[in-house]
Amino acid sequence: MRKLQRDILAAMHACHLIGADPAHSIGSRFGMLSERQIRQEIDELVEKQALGPDRTTLTEVGRGSLHIVLAGGVFDIIHPGHIHTLNAAKALGDMLVVVVATDHTAEKMKKRRPLHSEVQRQELVSSLEMVDVCIMGNQGDIFETVKIVQPETIALGYDQAHQEKFIKDGCKRIGLEARVARLQSKMPNISSSKIEETYGDSIHGI
Repeated sequence: MRKLQRDILAAMHACHLIGADPAHSIGSRFGMLSERQIRQEIDELVEKQALGPDRTTLTEVGRGSLHIVLAGGVFDIIHPGHIHTLNAAKALGDMLVVVVATDHTAEKMKKRRPLHSEVQRQELVSSLEMVDVCIMGNQGDIFETVKIVQPETIALGYDQAHQEKFIKDGCKRIGLEARVARLQSKMPNISSSKIEETYGDSIHGI
């Protein structure tokens, strides 16, 4: 299957994950294509049985042709380390799904309240070019979100506390076989916490 068709499938699947309108998303995302070209690509995906009769829902064939990468974090202050890590995560597959921690989870993880609300952080991450879709995490069991996304690969940042064994054991518990990839940032000394420590007064004054 050609990359363009996998990109279209990824966009369709992203819409279904967040309940968005596929027609609007496809039109805006693939603006370099004419409506006729988009229709032809979708027709071919239906013929290949990658899309169902409604022309938006992925079949088992369509879902099986996508390699989904899942990454998660607080993303309270977006910095170059995040960008490098998310680019590396996207390079591992066809579609990057990013899970943003809720305010409750973020405070539990960071031992402080986040500077930005969960809605603000989700909007910010959603605006990043390499991110296909950004969803809010589950406040309780993180694997409830993993179960919904069903990723082939789970990408962990260099500074994330979760260990590979914990992730693998959690995936086995929900019957999912996913590869765990530990990503290395090109700027490992940069973190949101260090930025806040250094520029805390300035940031809080904004």
